[in-house]
Amino acid sequence: MSYLGGESSSLPAVDERPSPASQPLRQEMERRAPAGQGVLQAVKAEITRVVVGQERLIERLLIALLCNGHVLIEGVPGLAKTLTVTTLARTVRAGFQRIQFTPDLLPADLTGTLIYNPKTQEFVPRQGPIFTNIVLADEINRAPAKVQSALLEAMQERQVTIGDTTYPLDDPFMVLATQNPIEQEGTYPLPEAQTDRFMLKLAVTYPSQEEELEILRRMARNQPPPRAEAVIGPEQIRALREEVDQVYVDPKIEEYIVNLVDASRHPQRRGLPLAELIQYGASPRATIYLTLTSKAHALLSGRGYVTPLDVKSLAPDVLRHRILLSYEAEAQGLSSDTIVERILDGVEVP
Repeated sequence: MSYLGGESSSLPAVDERPSPASQPLRQEMERRAPAGQGVLQAVKAEITRVVVGQERLIERLLIALLCNGHVLIEGVPGLAKTLTVTTLARTVRAGFQRIQFTPDLLPADLTGTLIYNPKTQEFVPRQGPIFTNIVLADEINRAPAKVQSALLEAMQERQVTIGDTTYPLDDPFMVLATQNPIEQEGTYPLPEAQTDRFMLKLAVTYPSQEEELEILRRMARNQPPPRAEAVIGPEQIRALREEVDQVYVDPKIEEYIVNLVDASRHPQRRGLPLAELIQYGASPRATIYLTLTSKAHALLSGRGYVTPLDVKSLAPDVLRHRILLSYEAEAQGLSSDTIVERILDGVEVP
């Protein structure tokens, strides 16, 4: 079963079977049906009770949850970005905190600080809202750089330092950040060092007419919208992550992933006329994340092995914020999505 939706029509037809392997290995892959697919189906069904459309966004958030990664969600206001994230959090029996980023926010408002106790005459730590399982950083680009950087240690090291003491964060820990791409006044763009910490950057678009009609019928009323119920807990999430680790990746698929990332750094090696358009290519995190997310996509699709279509499907979301364009590309009005599309078209599929 595939959850690609409309995006598959823009991709070239590829072989859904794994690359040639030994017969015993192929039989083992076919026998190993992902047991967690039913649980993931239940989570997705619960989210769609509340959120109309946005299947790609929902699927990518589930993939990030399976891969223990963070997500940056970009889109104009009113596209259910916050609603989708809060609904996902309700389907998980875990802690959730929403932090509204504003220009006057301080790092201590996220991480916590030391509070003086006059009774004991000691400073005691007061943990901030980041000490939870799922953090919604709403409009992350509205806070100054010192606040954004306070997330770096938490996102990468999964720990927070308050005073002289370092505190580990809970497992799972996931940062889901939103930002508005059309309003630049009073915002602070995320630096490349921080955007690279996000496993995926998702570009949320307008719903179709059919979906918007359903939104009208469901939401254009004074009654409160439906609320999602908890479906899974932290233990099940960790079990699902172990299933992701068991998904088979053929060596030819691994080479294909490396070739895609290398093409963003050295396009001339692949015969791609993109060297003048790319200032910096994707980091090694792209290779790791593209492999992990492809395995999670295969699990969501009910397969125990990765196909090239899994890789092609996740490549734009993994690479779009890791390719820094040159001035020439910007002068031509090109986007990183266009560069990724050309790379996918130019690199040979196994």
